[in-house]
Amino acid sequence: MDRTKSAKLSLLAVWTILLVLNVNGQSGCDTHRFANNIAFTSCTPLTALGSFLHWNYNDQNNTVSIAYRHPGTSSSSWIAWGLNPSGARMSGTQALVAFTNSSGDFQAYTSSVDTYGTQLTRGSLSFGVSLVSASLVNGEATIFATLELPANLVMTNQVWQEGPVANGVPQIHPRTGDNMRSIGRIDFRTGQSSASGGGSGNRLRRRNTHGILNAVSWGVLMPMGAMMARYMKVFTAPTWFYLHIAFQVSGYAIGVAGWATGIKLGNDSPGTSYSTHRNLGIALFTFATLQVFALLLRPKPDHKYRFYWNVYHHTVGYTTIILSIINIFKGLDILDPEDKWRWAYIGILIFLGACVVILEPLTWFIVIRRKNRGGNTVAAPISNKYSNGVNGTTSTTGQHHQDA
Repeated sequence: MDRTKSAKLSLLAVWTILLVLNVNGQSGCDTHRFANNIAFTSCTPLTALGSFLHWNYNDQNNTVSIAYRHPGTSSSSWIAWGLNPSGARMSGTQALVAFTNSSGDFQAYTSSVDTYGTQLTRGSLSFGVSLVSASLVNGEATIFATLELPANLVMTNQVWQEGPVANGVPQIHPRTGDNMRSIGRIDFRTGQSSASGGGSGNRLRRRNTHGILNAVSWGVLMPMGAMMARYMKVFTAPTWFYLHIAFQVSGYAIGVAGWATGIKLGNDSPGTSYSTHRNLGIALFTFATLQVFALLLRPKPDHKYRFYWNVYHHTVGYTTIILSIINIFKGLDILDPEDKWRWAYIGILIFLGACVVILEPLTWFIVIRRKNRGGNTVAAPISNKYSNGVNGTTSTTGQHHQDA
């Protein structure tokens, strides 16, 4: 009898726990009750930040009434939800924003997010919006609105976010954790939602691959290759020449792969345009390709046109490196990664700059000392085959000049 009673009690306890868990799981969405008896036929718990989206879709006129709900909102934070037809990302989002203004009112308005550094200023959206309002009750914020959707936005990307407010102005949101995962796909007609839009995960991987390839090639290998030619000649000859070629060729090969990935990303995103970044990338590819072909036309060291070839080679080379660094920071602004990645690249540039500061006077000192002694300005006598000229080249008369 005791065993039977214990079994029944255990079964009842398990059933009660399951019921509680089920109620808790539904309470965030289906069982939520809005004020003024507002009801929504569809609801989905969003995949990050603990937010929820409720809506009613009218198939006859393609309008959708939404309620974006975000628990845990304070008077010093903002919330936002929006649609982005151009991609699964923040830039390009047509957003609804709400936060507590300086008068203490929890206000809602529309904002078109055009850049990653936006402060969510007021602005019209690419589609009609009406009945925009917001409420903040017991730490739970809700934005209400009715959207007049064109056909291409009935199923599209959705983006939601939260961040701090300072001096009445929305500030940039954290770049870690759920704040970097608050992107998904929504179909208002069928009620289906997913963690990310179709292919968005693959697109994000390709964007990251594009960034890594170009940062390594144009931003690291190319500068190091130039440093091999400029500073290593006085220490190791002809090793410097092979190092120079190895760094530059490998940098060019990886850079072309990164450039091609970027072109593919641009073609796959017709609604998105980063014209400055794209144009700089095309210019870099052109300059680097010209450098490769210039090697085939390199005159011998004693040729009368060798001086002009050197001027061309160094001018295009250094221009490519400078534009590369500029474009890498443009790309970082677009990718908007965690700050540690930007600082990691800045650290690499500082290291390379420190090497230049040390090696520039050192190599000049060695060159001048060897000249005064009447010897070669390079590490050892070498064939003219390698004499491109870095901190001085040696002719049969011992004359030298600054080539780079």
